[in-house]
Amino acid sequence: MNLPHPIRIALVDDHSLVRDGIKALLAVMSPLEMVGEAENGADAIAMVGRCQPDLLLVDISLPDINGLELTRVLRAQYPALKVLVLSMYDNYEYVSESVRSGASGYVLKNAPSREIIAAIEAISSGGTFYSADIAQRLIADRHTDNELTPRESQVLAKMAQGLNNKEMARELDISVRTVETHRLSIRRKLNIDKPAALVKYALDHGLISR
Repeated sequence: MNLPHPIRIALVDDHSLVRDGIKALLAVMSPLEMVGEAENGADAIAMVGRCQPDLLLVDISLPDINGLELTRVLRAQYPALKVLVLSMYDNYEYVSESVRSGASGYVLKNAPSREIIAAIEAISSGGTFYSADIAQRLIADRHTDNELTPRESQVLAKMAQGLNNKEMARELDISVRTVETHRLSIRRKLNIDKPAALVKYALDHGLISR
């Protein structure tokens, strides 16, 4: 790799086999140095504070916190920290939300090893890296209408009523993962994070009654 100095890398993934595979891949790559690993968000926050990595590889599905939310938290605490999302989900909303969370790249776990190495090199050099198909999704995102779909409106109404993801999934007869995807889309389209603001939007647009 053509990097000016050793890059300190840490890894967050709840599957030990995945962590072992990535560590084996990076072990032979110079000048990379694996300085820490964690299997959940709480451990990751402590680990980053302790190890001070230059680059963090993060999975989205963690047992205690969404990897994108973890990215947002860590980037707020450590602005110089660079983040590469490694995910099994080729999902439009996750890719878009990763950018909003402060990640510098998004690579699928089933990507060739050379793509992961290329992503690490690009991000460590101050750039960004997205797989070709993922980059196309980001370009398309710029031209997406901000109007909510009927299903997103239903999810927003349930959010405004205070239902959690499992309750919404049960009432709408969809999976929890689908609920999470709709929630990400709603946040992106409306650019609203605070629950009170979501309730106001739902009231103003007749999604729930006063």
